[in-house]
Amino acid sequence: MDLQERQAVAHDFTYLRNADQVRRFVANGFLVPLRGNADYEIHGVSFPYARPEVQLFVQRLSSQYRSACGEKLVVTSLTRPQNRQPSNASARSVHPTGMAVDLRIPRTSACRSWLEKVLVSLEGNGVLEATRERRPPHYHIAVFPRPYQRYVSGRGGSTSTPTRMASAGTESAGAPASVTQAVMDLSDYRVRRGDSLWAIARAHGTTVDRLVSANELRGKRIYAGQVIRVPVADR
Repeated sequence: MDLQERQAVAHDFTYLRNADQVRRFVANGFLVPLRGNADYEIHGVSFPYARPEVQLFVQRLSSQYRSACGEKLVVTSLTRPQNRQPSNASARSVHPTGMAVDLRIPRTSACRSWLEKVLVSLEGNGVLEATRERRPPHYHIAVFPRPYQRYVSGRGGSTSTPTRMASAGTESAGAPASVTQAVMDLSDYRVRRGDSLWAIARAHGTTVDRLVSANELRGKRIYAGQVIRVPVADR
């Protein structure tokens, strides 16, 4: 908790007090929505918003997890304002800052082992802190935004402009070949103010329908700061 709190202070993050503050941060682009896609789902989350770097982390990790395990990653909590924290939550929890995400523990030992190995590796790289909680059972992960951005950029990934990811850009250097292949077919793009799906599709040689499908969007509205997955142009 000390490390997570220090990171929140270093990033000058606000501990959001209530739902109104969450909505204001969403409206101003400090928090972005996570709606789920072909690789992950949102389950029982009251406020499905997080810092953009958390969205990027979930998208990258879930793509690899689904390729390795054949199932979706399940997100069970994201931003929680202070007045919606559970009774057993620590007063120093970083969920109110939007930099934390909780994941459901996989049912199979193989998938648990895969996921824990990746989380331990990322923790060793100083880009997050992960804890396996017992009540209720879940993985609590605090993503450190600036260190995580540097990590992704340093491994060949992109946090703002589209680039085709090499195998070194996956979260786990030991990921199976099938995981690497799945990641290479998509690139990450952070939406800029004034962007539209049509403009993004045209700039990257794809279609609006493919963007909607790749991100499992429920409509065609996108937000500044949102990270979307862009299919690589037809070969």
